[in-house]
Amino acid sequence: MERSQPRRQVAAMKQSLFDQGLLDEQFIQLEELSDDANPNFVEEIVTLYYRDSSRLISSIEQALKERHTLDFNKLDTLMHQFKGSSSSIGAKKVKAECTLFREYCRTGNAEGCMKTFQQLKKEYASLRKKLEAYFQLARQAGPMETACRPK
Repeated sequence: MERSQPRRQVAAMKQSLFDQGLLDEQFIQLEELSDDANPNFVEEIVTLYYRDSSRLISSIEQALKERHTLDFNKLDTLMHQFKGSSSSIGAKKVKAECTLFREYCRTGNAEGCMKTFQQLKKEYASLRKKLEAYFQLARQAGPMETACRPK
């Protein structure tokens, strides 16, 4: 099988992640850090992101269970950490939900926090599933010569 076909599929899949607004420029910058010594760099960073962020999601869920006495400062601090992690991998939609959640924290809007957190978890899970498929396809296609910027 021709090697360029799987690479075109990888490029098309990556482009679709950008077209859907799931990723931003930071993802490309991470890909540019991959080299022959560490060809799976981005996948490793994303794996660490999902491992570490699952702890933050659990902490936020716990804090939201205290519905009658929500600590908006604590929630904002946790979400600030989550937003920073999400920004570091270029998770554009997740980052946007984090920003909205933090606005609700600043205004003391518990209902807004709850709804936004549910949407954030959906975006987070959707991105995870799509990135897992992307990395699987990329592994099958073999190493790329260089990272390419989406259109």
